Amino acid sequence: MKLYDTLSSLVTSIDDCLWGWPMIVLLLGTHLYLTFRLGFPQRHLLRAIRLSVSKDEGARGDVSQFGALATSLAATIGTGNIVGVATAVALGGPGAVLWCWLTGVFGISTKYAEALLSVKYRESTGDGRTVGGPMYVLRNALHCRWGGVLFALFAAVASMGIGNMVQSNAISMLCGENYGVAPWLCGLVMVGAVALVILFGVKGIARVCSAFVPLMALLYVVGCVYILCLNHGQLLPAVRLIVVSAFSPRAVGGGFVGVSVMQTARYGIARGLFSNESGMGSAPIVAAAAQTRNPVRQALVSSSATFWDTVVICALTGLVLVTSVLAYGDISYGDGAVLTKMAFDKIPFLGKPLLTFGILTFAFSTMLGWSYYGERAAEYLGGRRLILPYRLVFILLVFVGATVRLSLVWDLADSMNALMAIPNLVSLLLLAGVVAKESREASL
Repeated sequence: MKLYDTLSSLVTSIDDCLWGWPMIVLLLGTHLYLTFRLGFPQRHLLRAIRLSVSKDEGARGDVSQFGALATSLAATIGTGNIVGVATAVALGGPGAVLWCWLTGVFGISTKYAEALLSVKYRESTGDGRTVGGPMYVLRNALHCRWGGVLFALFAAVASMGIGNMVQSNAISMLCGENYGVAPWLCGLVMVGAVALVILFGVKGIARVCSAFVPLMALLYVVGCVYILCLNHGQLLPAVRLIVVSAFSPRAVGGGFVGVSVMQTARYGIARGLFSNESGMGSAPIVAAAAQTRNPVRQALVSSSATFWDTVVICALTGLVLVTSVLAYGDISYGDGAVLTKMAFDKIPFLGKPLLTFGILTFAFSTMLGWSYYGERAAEYLGGRRLILPYRLVFILLVFVGATVRLSLVWDLADSMNALMAIPNLVSLLLLAGVVAKESREASL
């Protein structure tokens, strides 16, 4: 325990250092720079949504554009959308919701740029598969082999934390607290379910996610809208509190405790990145496998994922949480899980099952998406021979995550997010001219 506490303290210190002002400036700065440099790609959102459900006949790739989008959404729509946002509100105050939302709005441009580059610089393997991602961009466009290796290494490690143990632990805790299911039993069931899908590769993952993601997102949105209808009297005060407290801790009230603006921004932006992954470089790995005739088409499709994930789902979650605290201020909001449970308990009869289903399906889908990201990173580092060992370790860690405490893993996940983002964001800034040129010349 002493060693664990020492290691936990060290990781927390590293995490705090990585998520200081330099990282916040780099992330938001990249979002803003690309938004203006590329002429506001957000304005093409409706076209992006239309392209996501269209088939690009005769295009090269392993999965459809919708399959790639669904896999990306599966990885991003996870516990970050529910418990992650609640944690941001609990630790950063209601203003964290605005920072999380802004990270998504401007992050659409970054998701667009990183997907475009990953498709442009993707490669075909000897067995006919299509592979790509920031590691290939760093190697093929910037001729920075060590940068590609570092990104792949961080991605492989992150897939075991953010994409695996964090998610399986959330499912295990929920099933244990609500239904008395033993962690080991929950872990075994998840091991079987995850193994059945990921052993079939990206096409199996894409098929499951294409059917799974729209349903789970729709049900969760309906539940959030219902709670907001119940709390309708607190909706405008909640919006006002979120906006004002994002820049002024003195404005916090209604059951919330004031925190510094830096802390508010830090938790909002970190959880925003945890949720939508814009700038982290993970989603472009599956975007590179999409069947598309040119990089711009898939870049538009990929950018719509950030809209659905953060601008819609995270915003709804934040409003639900803040309106619930204002409406039932006698409930302690200091713990993200408690805050989430308190909000959904207000739905008669269906509140607990809906929250359980939401977290269970969101977390499970995240494991599927991240297993593919980590697998491609492992292949980049050591070739095809590492794919099966990676899959077996990933499946084993599903069980580990379900049965151990994971406060350390959450901090480690945030650190890996930042370490993945740094080389990816630098490459985006250096190659912004390439993205702009491709965007001007592409035929949609």
